[in-house]
Amino acid sequence: MTANLTARPHLPPDLVADRMPRHVAVIMDGNGRWAKKRGRPRIMGHKRGVDTLKTLLRCCDDWGIGALTAYAFSTENWGRPNDEVEFLMVLFERVLRRELAELMNENVRIRFVGNLQALPLSLQGEIERAMADTAANTGIQFTVATNYGGRQEIIQACQAIAHQIKRGELEPEEIDESLFEQNLYTQGLEDPDLLIRTSGEMRISNFLLWQLAYAEMYITDTLWPDFDHGEFHRALVSFQQRHRRFGKL
Repeated sequence: MTANLTARPHLPPDLVADRMPRHVAVIMDGNGRWAKKRGRPRIMGHKRGVDTLKTLLRCCDDWGIGALTAYAFSTENWGRPNDEVEFLMVLFERVLRRELAELMNENVRIRFVGNLQALPLSLQGEIERAMADTAANTGIQFTVATNYGGRQEIIQACQAIAHQIKRGELEPEEIDESLFEQNLYTQGLEDPDLLIRTSGEMRISNFLLWQLAYAEMYITDTLWPDFDHGEFHRALVSFQQRHRRFGKL
């Protein structure tokens, strides 16, 4: 798998290769509702959602999108029922263990962002192994926001900068956007060009508050487990029809 924008045999003919987003972020909403509509437990929606994410990752790479960031578990998600939270932690661990060989085979670089120290130790171990093993891969950058909160990220960045000032390593006047971004969880990752949220909710839910400043937003009523190639294609068509001015005329 590579992530350049040259000729793409799989790219739909109505999409322009050099106008594709470089980085797509997704809020994967609607797993529970998808399962409930089918009379199944919520955990079945989460399992199906993993398959959807795998499909989207491969689609991004095939179509020349260099980075995908997925909102997998927020700092607020700890408030869900205990059995659901426990299932999600186990699911993350099993998926990582099962999919690592395929990630390596497809040249994917995986990175986890968030307060990872609060996760179960066994899951932390799988995360560390996956990031270390794929660090030298040169394909698509796949970032998984786990126990992530945008406000928490900004606060920890401020604390890190404050400690640098306290140690005499930095003057307040030296603080600028570049320095601030170096202290975010997403350090070194380009800001998203496109945010996709499924299930029709009109909010960003504490996701990438700094990084989404100029991202185009695409909201669809489709529930995450049903977000397939066709739905992604429609999101990209919408993106390419927009004129991105970044506050200018």
